[in-house]
Amino acid sequence: MTDPSGSPAPVEPPGDGLLPAELRSWMRLLAAAGAIEQQLRARVKDSMGVSHEEFLLLCLLADQPGTSLRMTRIAELLGRPKTRLTYQVACLQHAGLVTRNSACGDRRGIEVALTEKARLLLSESTGPLADAVSQAIARTACAQRFTELHDLLPSIPDTHDHGDHHGHGDQHGHGDRGDQHGCGGSAG
Repeated sequence: MTDPSGSPAPVEPPGDGLLPAELRSWMRLLAAAGAIEQQLRARVKDSMGVSHEEFLLLCLLADQPGTSLRMTRIAELLGRPKTRLTYQVACLQHAGLVTRNSACGDRRGIEVALTEKARLLLSESTGPLADAVSQAIARTACAQRFTELHDLLPSIPDTHDHGDHHGHGDQHGHGDRGDQHGCGGSAG
């Protein structure tokens, strides 16, 4: 098509606005993820006593096939500067949730691993947090898109009963550690 001046008419992207459908969908996904993350921040802090960013680090370590990860790899996977990661790992180490050791064969490399305390805390806390994610998705996405978005998440059998699995109740030993050494606060 051409306009009256003889120039080709600009091609309008399908749908509303200037953005193609893929970019509009991406922006909506980012907005939904941001809204869900905002809703989870307080729940993570209340249930686990760590910041959301520290929680993501614990989840990353828990989801790896090996027992530890190098700091450089964690920084890559989380998309964080190494200096920020070093601070977060120090906070988690101070709380007894991770260990830091020299990498085997490379004295400059540092490997981080979960402690048993962290494993217990995650096993007791992640079920209710996963439920909170599903609820947040339901509140954020419209009904028809909820199913599409939920289908992207892996299906996990509902084996948690929100109770005390190990006879330790609510005593994780993390108490008010967030007030000491500037760790565990709402990191940005």
